[in-house]
Amino acid sequence: MEQKIETAVFGGGCFWCTEAVFGSLKGIVSAVPGYAGGHMEDPSYEEVSTGETGHAEVTQLEFDPGQVMFKDLLTVFFATHDPTTLNRQGNDVGSQYRSVILYTTDAQRAQAEEYISALQGSFNDPIVTEIRPFEVFYKAEDYHQRYYENHKDMPYCRAIIDPKLEKLQKQFAELLQSHKKEL
Repeated sequence: MEQKIETAVFGGGCFWCTEAVFGSLKGIVSAVPGYAGGHMEDPSYEEVSTGETGHAEVTQLEFDPGQVMFKDLLTVFFATHDPTTLNRQGNDVGSQYRSVILYTTDAQRAQAEEYISALQGSFNDPIVTEIRPFEVFYKAEDYHQRYYENHKDMPYCRAIIDPKLEKLQKQFAELLQSHKKEL
């Protein structure tokens, strides 16, 4: 039986966080940080960081829907970032840190819209997550790939990513890869 792989693209602040969070889930074949949603071709990190390219820091996921459903990805996405802050996640400020779902199918679009509609009353402020069609993805530079895995002792990883992974472990242990359950 052939494995069916789907693509999903999420931006929820720094892509080091989204890559670490989604990369911990079972059914994720790959979690690749990069840039999407903007107008500049093949941008660099420095260019995206200016906020003038229109791109967001995103993580492109290849996933097996037989192991993890898109709805599960939505649940984890909204539980591990603040979807009510426009162009900001914590100390990361700028349009490149916006909350965005770049859907690759009409079914993903519909599920994201339904999910946000149902979730809207759960927050004190309105959800500002953009839902847009996926167009093109630019892989981030090599030093951004597997950042958390390669830099777990860095202050940013310990202060920002570790708490997200601990929350993930507590709330979504059933979705985690068995070999990643002990963080």
